[in-house]
Amino acid sequence: MAKRKEENFVSPENAKRPRQEELEDLDKDGDEDECTVSFTNGTSTLTAAEVGIIESIQLRNFMCHSMLGPFKFGSNVNFVVGNNGSGKSAVLTALIVGLGGKAIATNRGSSLKGFVKDGQNSADISITLRNRGDDAYRANVYGDTIVVQQHISVDGGRSYKLKSGAGTIVSTKKEELVAILDHFNIQVDNPVSVLTQEMSKQFLQSKNEGDKYKFFMKATQLEQMKEDYSYIMETKERTKEQISQGEERLTELKRQCLEKEERFQNIAGLSTMKTNLEYLKHEMAWAVVNEIEKQLNAIRDNIRIGEDRAARLNRKMEEQQVRLNDAENKYKDIQDKLEKISQETNARAPECMALKADLTAKKRNFNEAEVLYNRSLNEYKALKKDDEQLCKKIEELKKSDQSLEPERLERQKKICWLKERVKSLQDQENSVNQEIEQFQQAIEKYKEEHTRLRREELDVKQAMNYNQRQLKELKDSKTDRIKRFGSHVPALLEAIDDAYRRGHFTHKPVGPLGACIYPRDPELALAIESCLKGLLQAYCCHNHADERVLQAMMKRFYPPGTSRPQIIVSEFRHEIYDVKHRAAYHPEYPSVLTALEIDNAVVANSLIDMRGIESVLLIKNNSVARAIMQSQKPPKNCREAFTADGDQVFAGRYYSSESTRPKFLSRDVDSEISDMENEVENKKAQLVKLHQHLSALEKDIKHNDELLKRCQLHYKELKMKIRKTISEIRELENIEEHQSVDIATLEDEAEENKMKMKMVEENMEQQKENMEHLKSLKIEAENKYDAMKLKINQLSEMADPLKDELDLADTEVDNQKRGKRHYEDKQKEHLNTLNKKKRELDLKEKELEEKMSQARQICPERIEVKKSASILDKEINRLRQKIQAEHASHGDREEIMKQYQEARENYLDLDNKVRTLRRFIKLLEEIMIHRFKTYQQFRRCLTLRCKLYFDNLLSQRAYCGKMNFDHKSETLTISVQPGEGNKASFNDMRALSGGERSFSTVCFILSLWSIAESPFRCLDEFDVYMDMVNRRIAMDMILKMADSQRFRQFILLTPQSMSSLPSSKLIRILRMSDPERGQTTLPFRPVTQEEDDDQS
Repeated sequence: MAKRKEENFVSPENAKRPRQEELEDLDKDGDEDECTVSFTNGTSTLTAAEVGIIESIQLRNFMCHSMLGPFKFGSNVNFVVGNNGSGKSAVLTALIVGLGGKAIATNRGSSLKGFVKDGQNSADISITLRNRGDDAYRANVYGDTIVVQQHISVDGGRSYKLKSGAGTIVSTKKEELVAILDHFNIQVDNPVSVLTQEMSKQFLQSKNEGDKYKFFMKATQLEQMKEDYSYIMETKERTKEQISQGEERLTELKRQCLEKEERFQNIAGLSTMKTNLEYLKHEMAWAVVNEIEKQLNAIRDNIRIGEDRAARLNRKMEEQQVRLNDAENKYKDIQDKLEKISQETNARAPECMALKADLTAKKRNFNEAEVLYNRSLNEYKALKKDDEQLCKKIEELKKSDQSLEPERLERQKKICWLKERVKSLQDQENSVNQEIEQFQQAIEKYKEEHTRLRREELDVKQAMNYNQRQLKELKDSKTDRIKRFGSHVPALLEAIDDAYRRGHFTHKPVGPLGACIYPRDPELALAIESCLKGLLQAYCCHNHADERVLQAMMKRFYPPGTSRPQIIVSEFRHEIYDVKHRAAYHPEYPSVLTALEIDNAVVANSLIDMRGIESVLLIKNNSVARAIMQSQKPPKNCREAFTADGDQVFAGRYYSSESTRPKFLSRDVDSEISDMENEVENKKAQLVKLHQHLSALEKDIKHNDELLKRCQLHYKELKMKIRKTISEIRELENIEEHQSVDIATLEDEAEENKMKMKMVEENMEQQKENMEHLKSLKIEAENKYDAMKLKINQLSEMADPLKDELDLADTEVDNQKRGKRHYEDKQKEHLNTLNKKKRELDLKEKELEEKMSQARQICPERIEVKKSASILDKEINRLRQKIQAEHASHGDREEIMKQYQEARENYLDLDNKVRTLRRFIKLLEEIMIHRFKTYQQFRRCLTLRCKLYFDNLLSQRAYCGKMNFDHKSETLTISVQPGEGNKASFNDMRALSGGERSFSTVCFILSLWSIAESPFRCLDEFDVYMDMVNRRIAMDMILKMADSQRFRQFILLTPQSMSSLPSSKLIRILRMSDPERGQTTLPFRPVTQEEDDDQS
């Protein structure tokens, strides 16, 4: 095997370099006869290819491979080896697709999207073509290499990028790629250039002789030449049909031309009438100039009057501006005073509340001290009375007889016991009295809480009823947005439509205004509503007559006592005011005007007039709004701003909004309904809690009331017992009998009683001093509270007239603004009219210049014309009618001349075209006869060369064979004799063994390679059905041909290891390993023969 390798391959280092003369002789011999076939048995010394071969390929997300390449091909022989599934066929498929081939040509799919790896959005193919030498394609643009990049999307689309060797994108058009492929003679759909397994099975291994003939025709491009010939012959037949149609049309045109010529010769001239017509035209031209000059003088007079009126309007506008400034200053002064009073009132409110709380506490302390003092006073009086009775009794006892001593002692004991009982009963009385006070205070507290909860319940019910009405309106507005403005508004609008149809309105009123505007940003809806307020429900009328009709209609829908929408009376305009010069501007925040979508100019103008929406900014964030309006100078023309929460911000003031959500301008009705339903549910839950709390309070009040009644009954019983016991004591003490009583005991009791009196008196003095002190504190607190209330009431009394004055000042400002806008509109309208007159003057002056220029062209010298243009026009029309009548009888000379020339030109043009087509057909027939003969000669030459190459290749294995081409039936029969010529007979390829048939097929392919031109050859698994012997012979034959054709590139795909290949710099092996599980990038690298031997 080694000996065979050495005989067939010589390394480039050991080969002798050919002389230049030999190369030139070889070139000359090759040019003498293209049918001459030359075979060499040594190593060819031709140089490597310079253009058209593939230098490298790189794939990404192509077929089942995430990343394949980049890898570089050699300039001569390249083997791509690897097991099935390693990506060999993917490289070949990418070569076809990447160079513009169709998906169906790969036999791997019907659509490009099938080549994108599953789970990926796109696939990419990059192919580098060599571009050197004298035959390079646009070498100054692309350089030594051309990079073809193709991007395939998952939807089947693809795009190209053609780059130079430096990486610069030269073109993205497929036409440029087609031009490159034509220049290099690259045909990816030609089986000689790229032979896939499926193409091989379809043609080479097919048992049908017609398939082999088709393969031969396709490989040699004879099939394309045949199709071109057929197309030309079809074009020739269509051209003959055009000639036949042209000849028929030519006869008709000739007849028409003769008729026109005859009419032209029979017409007479009408020079006199035409001369008169020309003179009238001269007069007409200067008559038009005279009339325009008169119009110009009238326009100049109107402009002079208009300028005087504009000056008067300017003076009135200045006067109105002064009145407006005065009204605004007055409004600002009143507003500042009111703001100052409001701030002072708000500042005093917490102090007033604190004084009230302090007064309540001091009243309570004083009342408690007074109760204690009265209790001590009553106790002192009782003790004093007891002391007097004791002293009197002691005196009586001292005077009484000693004989009644036992009875007196008994009675004294009883009196002492009764007194002890009285004291016990009084203690119980005091305790019960305290309980009564506690129960009374608790009941009073519960009743106050009950009253407060009742008021809160009423407020919650009112809020819930209001929310339920709003919820109903919102649900109704889902089907009809107008119902947001009131349940009766749709009926009112229908009545307005009906009245307008009946002619009761000059112009149909517009409204409600809120239904005609739409916020661009839903988050600003609350801010816009806070700004416009009642104007959202207002209506616009063209004049006061329409207003009266609308007022009468509203009375039917709005009951007496209810508020009606505002009606704005302003003349309807079809254009929105130009407010650029007075509009507020901020680069980040819009004005109310710019934040709204307003289709109706009447609505926009009314909001500008009534609210000045062009000068109100909308700033979502509260702190940002304060910073813009208060911390720095407000934006130009900006009077105020509103936040997303509805708060109003001035340069020195800030007013919070009471509303929490938009009522009219919200677009998300479902969300509002959901929020409102939640709010109603919350109110209901709040009512339930309030009811529960009220029920508990009522139970507590009832329970405490019962306990209070019991205590009061007990108190009465104690009072009765005390009175009865005291009465009994008095009866015993009033007995006049002389009783023997222990005077010492009574004296001790009297002494003890005096000590108690002294203690109670001292305690009473302290309580009196404390009471007097608390009383003075209470009076002081009452005075402070009354003084504070008086000040707050005085401030409120001061604010009420100021509010009325502010409303009047606001109305005055609005009236002055309306007056100013009235004069501005008048001025604007007048200026527009004046400008229109000036533009009309300019146009008339230009028209005068044009008419004078036209008149001078018609008649150079000005003619004095006494007739008007209308009279001259009538005379011209009468004269034209007379000339037309003459033309009707004889015809117009110029028209007839024109028709005659057109007919003659059409005839000559068509005659020239028919002659040209006849010459073209004759020349085409001569060319096609010569071309067909050349085609047949070329086909014979190619078949002869193919036969000679095939026989020569078979002889390398001592085979004999023959190829029989039947061009009429389009069949190709190949017969092969495996043994010696005299020892075996020719057999059809179907009778051969698998290895012999594969060898014969390789010979057939190599024969086609020898006669077809292409910079590279690609062959996929050519040796898959061969045994070792045939594979070795076929390999030697391919390598021998490759060595003899170093100017061509060979790319061979095989599952064999190719470890037996000889070492050569012309041979490059690209070995592809099996992808491991989870691997997305296939590793490969060029492997030299020495590395392959080491691995084995």
